[in-house]
Amino acid sequence: MKNSLYLSFTVRNLLDNQTIKPEILIQKISLIALSILLTILLVILGVHQWQVSDPYVKSVLSLRGDPVLGHAIFQMNCAGCHGLEADGRVGPSLRNISGRKSKLKLIHQVISGRTPPMPQFQPSPQEMTDLLSYLETL
Repeated sequence: MKNSLYLSFTVRNLLDNQTIKPEILIQKISLIALSILLTILLVILGVHQWQVSDPYVKSVLSLRGDPVLGHAIFQMNCAGCHGLEADGRVGPSLRNISGRKSKLKLIHQVISGRTPPMPQFQPSPQEMTDLLSYLETL
């Protein structure tokens, strides 16, 4: 907040003192905003690339899953919280989850345990692939 006040104060002073023409000021602010957006984009792409280059994730994404086996894995590990039909109980409904989250996000959700009360799981790459295949059927 302090930075935005400072920027506002600086811009107002520059305009009041007429040290910079408004058109030039707008161009400079536009360039700064564009630079910030590009930096954010590069950081997001870098994180995504890092996540995809993770050996576990690469392995999961390279395999072909079996939704029947994935259903069994779901029943043993996930149904207690997400419901037998994946329609939610303690955990949220997973219906159409593959339409809301990418495979990469789903993998990290399952293995990270970052959203309590969901525990951290570390299924084998094949089990994870099977589970993803099942989730795609919901």
